[in-house]
Amino acid sequence: MSNSEFDIPEGEEQDLYEHLRIVVDKGQSLLRIDKFLMNRIENATRNRIQLAIDAGSVLVNDKQIKASYKVKPFDVISVVLPHPPRDTEVYPENIPLDIVYEDNDVILVNKPAGLVVHPGFNNYTGTLVNALLYHVQQSTLPQLPGNEGRPGLVHRIDKDTSGVLLVSKNERAIHFLAKQFFDHSITRKYLALVWGDLTEDGTVSGYIGRSIKDRKVMAVYDDPEKGKWSVTHYRVLERFSYVTLIECELETGRTHQIRAHMK
Repeated sequence: MSNSEFDIPEGEEQDLYEHLRIVVDKGQSLLRIDKFLMNRIENATRNRIQLAIDAGSVLVNDKQIKASYKVKPFDVISVVLPHPPRDTEVYPENIPLDIVYEDNDVILVNKPAGLVVHPGFNNYTGTLVNALLYHVQQSTLPQLPGNEGRPGLVHRIDKDTSGVLLVSKNERAIHFLAKQFFDHSITRKYLALVWGDLTEDGTVSGYIGRSIKDRKVMAVYDDPEKGKWSVTHYRVLERFSYVTLIECELETGRTHQIRAHMK
């Protein structure tokens, strides 16, 4: 988003179009909206967000706010601009899938490294979701509230991470699985090869948010206002002098969690 996109000429009435809609989680602590949006909008700087707020392009519960506004649980945040958003409908694409298991309710897909899971910033086609829609004969996959553009997904893994994804094929399955993820009754384990000679098992925790030095990567902070709480338990499997093979069990599923914690 460029700075000019936020400017609405004075004295001119223009239609506003919703480009982004976020429903704040029920467990969200009070946090300035500019900081909150920095953690939710990829590649957005605090200056750009503040310009958007000053231009009246950020609404909370359909009302204009100031950058000092503190978001609360269940707030509805909208980013509105005077031009229509691009077509964000997800279309089926004939992309080969490595399906580990499938029945009437779920699909287990072995996602290779390099494949984006769902459409998003600069990746509107060629994703796993596009492939899934084609695989299920172009029928509609279920969506969770606030999870638009990610049909069937109850969890995700990074583009460069390989692993099995659990996908829901109907409304009953997606809500059943989403509750298990919320209750942490599903166990997620990953194998990772990390730099360093780790000698003991352990746990890493902290608040994960975007790095203040590089907005493309995530960092771990002690300050709850800088990110979301995260926990990773790891177990040493084999040591190779300069690197160590570990098994990570995630209590939470934050963006780049394993990378940030191991760093």
